[in-house]
Amino acid sequence: MPKYLQLSGLEAVTITPNSNFINIGERTNVTGSAKFLKLIKEDKFEEALEVALDQVRGGAQVIDVNMDEGMLDSKAAMVKFLNLMAAEPEIAVVPVMIDSSKWEVIEAGLKCLQGKGIVNSISLKSGEEDFIRQAKLVKKYGAAVVVMAFDEQGQADTYDRRISICKRAYDILVERVKFPPQDIIFDPNIFPVATGIEEHRNYALDFFRATKWIRENLPHAHVSGGVSNVSFSFRGNQKVREAMHAAFLYYAIQYGMDMGIVNPTMLEVYDEIEKELLDKVEDVLLNRRDDATERLLEYAEKVKGSGKKKEVEDEWRKGTVEGRITHALVKGIIDYIDLDTEEARVKYGKPLNVIEGPLMAGMNVVGDLFGAGKMFLPQVVKSARVMKKSVAYLEPFLQEEKRKNNSADKAAAKILLATVKGDVHDIGKNIVGVVLACNNYDIVDLGVMVPTEKIIEAAKREKVDAVGLSGLITPSLDEMVAVAKEMQREKLELPLLIGGATTSRIHTAVKIDPVYEGPVVHVLDASRSVPVASELINIQTRESFKQRVKEEYKALRTDHASRQQSKNYITLEEARNNRTKIDWNTTSYTKPSFVGRKEFIDYPLEEIRKYIDWTPFFQTWMLAGRYPGILNDSVVGVEAKKLFNDANNMLDDIVKNKSLQANGIIAFYPAENKADDVLLYKSENDSKSFASFHFLRQQNKKAQNLPNFCLADFISPEKGKDYFGMFAVTAGLGLEKLLEKHKANHDDYSDIMAKALADRLAEAFAECLHEKVRKELWGYAKDENLTNEQLIGEEYKGIRPAPGYPACPDHTEKKLLFQLLEAENVGITLTESYAMYPGASVSGFYFSHPNAKYFGLGKIEKDQVVDYAKRKGMDVAEIEKWLAPNLSYDI
Repeated sequence: MPKYLQLSGLEAVTITPNSNFINIGERTNVTGSAKFLKLIKEDKFEEALEVALDQVRGGAQVIDVNMDEGMLDSKAAMVKFLNLMAAEPEIAVVPVMIDSSKWEVIEAGLKCLQGKGIVNSISLKSGEEDFIRQAKLVKKYGAAVVVMAFDEQGQADTYDRRISICKRAYDILVERVKFPPQDIIFDPNIFPVATGIEEHRNYALDFFRATKWIRENLPHAHVSGGVSNVSFSFRGNQKVREAMHAAFLYYAIQYGMDMGIVNPTMLEVYDEIEKELLDKVEDVLLNRRDDATERLLEYAEKVKGSGKKKEVEDEWRKGTVEGRITHALVKGIIDYIDLDTEEARVKYGKPLNVIEGPLMAGMNVVGDLFGAGKMFLPQVVKSARVMKKSVAYLEPFLQEEKRKNNSADKAAAKILLATVKGDVHDIGKNIVGVVLACNNYDIVDLGVMVPTEKIIEAAKREKVDAVGLSGLITPSLDEMVAVAKEMQREKLELPLLIGGATTSRIHTAVKIDPVYEGPVVHVLDASRSVPVASELINIQTRESFKQRVKEEYKALRTDHASRQQSKNYITLEEARNNRTKIDWNTTSYTKPSFVGRKEFIDYPLEEIRKYIDWTPFFQTWMLAGRYPGILNDSVVGVEAKKLFNDANNMLDDIVKNKSLQANGIIAFYPAENKADDVLLYKSENDSKSFASFHFLRQQNKKAQNLPNFCLADFISPEKGKDYFGMFAVTAGLGLEKLLEKHKANHDDYSDIMAKALADRLAEAFAECLHEKVRKELWGYAKDENLTNEQLIGEEYKGIRPAPGYPACPDHTEKKLLFQLLEAENVGITLTESYAMYPGASVSGFYFSHPNAKYFGLGKIEKDQVVDYAKRKGMDVAEIEKWLAPNLSYDI
């Protein structure tokens, strides 16, 4: 069986020979980020978490954490920060690299990790005895390790020294420590080049050569390094540094470097580096000329501070029709496509020849550029719009030819896509459909809330080559298992692709793959769908690919089953005894301006628009970065600006024409905390509650003075004093009519854009109403005066957690929520799986206490599940189904 490096946060990451380069986020490092150091020194750990969040959202697949600073208690800071990271689901999902030169800090950090991380680093600098001792401890804790090319004589700075030290360290680790070779990551030292010192001229080239030697001679080992070191001589010259990083990575990856500490914002696209600059950079990196350093320094002086040139293409209309079609597809230009398609039809004689000829040739270019990371998703979707418009123009001619010949054209490979029963979310599915269509796949899209029998029936009727299932909410996981079981019962052998926000590789391996003998593959995102589909549908590669994935999933299941229940959990009683400590005697209470319900119908979109958080909008389009910085990002900035302008133009139109309607509803009731429940009363004087919301409590072992959170803790245990709020909002009313118009125009780009904007408006409406609640309707923060950035950063008093999300993952609590709100009156309903319809909707609770905070529940034990089921009056098995991802045991 292949030996692959496996890491994990809340989700597993397996690094195979086919994996893309692993980007290690570098900003949560006090030695590399002045901002992060300042926050840690000032004990602003919550704000420091934002730095980690930025790294994850910016595309980091591993987070490097370093607290080595003379004035810090590095050990305490590391433990505190790692525990905070573990409670933030969006951060906790990725593996952690514990980075320190102090072994006690590394060991303290290892004790905090809830997954499999990386130790950075150990070396032979203190001799073999110390090296072996540390390696054995790393192995004991189950982590991977970075090994520096450093021995008793110092850092390796030549090719021979690099390979000699790495070979010696590898032999000791594998033969004497029995360390898994796939868990060894060598750092052969990236040093600055172009320093003017003769001995430094071969630094980059020696790193490349050493990397190649390591990958060829030290089986299963990996290579990493800090890329920004190479350009240290050009501090202050962003343009040259970006080019050096891109060119260095281009060669390092070819030689075998498969991971590294990289700042994506300081990275140019290799193919877009100006030719003159690239030549001079490569002369330095590859040591091709004696005067390479001088020539690069001269060039650097000329371009200091200069920006990229904007190329204006106005000659493309003079090219061949094939060239024009390819250009239109790559650039997403729709203006001339009917004209060019007609010219191509006349030239090629048959409409099918146009599709199979210049159109597919152009889309192959698009697919290649996207696969190489040289085009981004918004551009690909625009390309699909051009393609669809061209095919729509040819459609009448195709139908006429079929009638004449009384024959059907040979179809491309066909893939069925569906969002499973009970789930209404489909943006991700639609994006996958567009990307696959751009690669010559025929897509059968069944839409949302599709029952199993309809999926099976359509797969047979349409004679599809593969089935793709999508889902966003937790219950969708069970629906996918049901579909797989039914496909097995029907003796289907079609490849099954699994995707969506709640899905994961481990769930696919443990729950879906065992019930279906056909190929089952978890597809992480749209960019991975094409290579997976091509291997599964190609008759030459399908069987070997299927067997490879089956073996990988079997190994995942074995590993999953072999893990003994961790001792990192405590009993429910112990967790309740460690509840959030709030001094209710000194707490001040504010009575809302009303008790009961209040509706908001047709709320002004121009007001809601001001509250939009644009960062998730760019994530929908697979553009990594945080707004507004993403607009000036060196890699995606140009495309992000175009996307942002298109979005605002569509928003202008939506607001002007009132294409969407926003409705909302809120309610407040007197409340009382009882254990982990919140009891509601019709008035402050009522003796009997009329409804109860049930919440869950963290059960993982906490560091000293950290509580086991439960949302109920933020409500007073004294009846008649505190209040509890709830809400539901939508901005999706009218969306279906808007989408019909875009679909009629074969405009996937506008279709996806409208859905993404409706989602953003719904979230913005929730933010807008929450502010209104805090300042007016409840009024517990009348003097609040925050900017939109501060609102997005949740710097306000109180929280608005939602059922189905990390702090309260049980979707079934929405049933009571919607009953009390009478949400159907404002146009929002629940599906049988408790998904909200329209999809562009948000619901949740309001807590006003200043100590209230967001948190992730994490894994819980059986004793709490039994207790929770009893409190809710439901079967334990039914509750386990809804809470499956949060259970510390298998069901």
